[in-house]
Amino acid sequence: MKPILAVSMGDPAGIGPEIVAAAAVDTRVRRACSLVVYGDEAVLDAGRRARGIGRSRASAIFRVEPVTERRSRELPRPGRSCGEAAFRYLVAAAHGTVAGDCDALVTAPLNKYWMNRAGHDYDGHTGYLSELAGRRATMMLAGRKLRVVLATTHLAIADVPRVLSVERIVDAGKATAAHLRAYHGLERPRLAVAALNPHAGENGLFGDEEQRLIQPALKSLHRARVRADGPFPADTLFAAGRSGDYDAVLCMYHDQALIPLKLLEFGHSVNVSMGLPFIRTSPDHGTAYDLAGSGKARADSMIEAVLLAASMVRNRNSKKRGKR
Repeated sequence: MKPILAVSMGDPAGIGPEIVAAAAVDTRVRRACSLVVYGDEAVLDAGRRARGIGRSRASAIFRVEPVTERRSRELPRPGRSCGEAAFRYLVAAAHGTVAGDCDALVTAPLNKYWMNRAGHDYDGHTGYLSELAGRRATMMLAGRKLRVVLATTHLAIADVPRVLSVERIVDAGKATAAHLRAYHGLERPRLAVAALNPHAGENGLFGDEEQRLIQPALKSLHRARVRADGPFPADTLFAAGRSGDYDAVLCMYHDQALIPLKLLEFGHSVNVSMGLPFIRTSPDHGTAYDLAGSGKARADSMIEAVLLAASMVRNRNSKKRGKR
């Protein structure tokens, strides 16, 4: 039986509606899974029209669970009402997944600013889902040849040294190793750990976080039988990660991970929330308001997010059957 995936439509003023519609009619997606879209019927229709997808074809591919209703045939404008709507879509899709109605959750982009202006104080999807699950999620961006993992996520760069800790690095390393074993068939995954400072701190000359935080974290990971090497200077590390020497690169902050990943893999990588009691993926980009309704937004990453979630469901179910 094909997996059933819950899809949160994302910001109704962004490209979410059209990339969801495009993903739903993709031949690979149709073979891999069925979709239940949590969103707004009228907005999804606008996204479908932007892609030139006929209603009869679209309705045969996915089911819509209306969370809000709009009568206008046009896409709304960005604002607090869209932030509220996107949050409500996320809540409904997440609860549908937790309740077992769907096998995994895929989220189209929302706008963090407008979600916060609507009164929902989260740093994005991951913050809300971590609160819902009662567990801190670890963020991984998975591309075709490179996977990056974040020890800290959406922070001002000035706050990273204060927030970074041995515990955060260890938790991210353990979550990554467990995830790669459970969902990617890697029995002994190997992790490369990035330094925080230039030249890995140059023995304390450019900062002491490598000696004070990262090296103790590596020792803890080794005791937990996680294969992790480092800390390596970030300016040379990603070439080794891309070449296949390592299965994932554990990074200390957001842009350290996402700049090389998006340079090499943009449009093909997938955001994965590791460590949650359910599967969650999303595309590697934002709402792209400037492209909304144009029909020109690329749906590649959304398609990859759906396909990866379906693959993870199959791998999880296969392991469960193997334990019986």
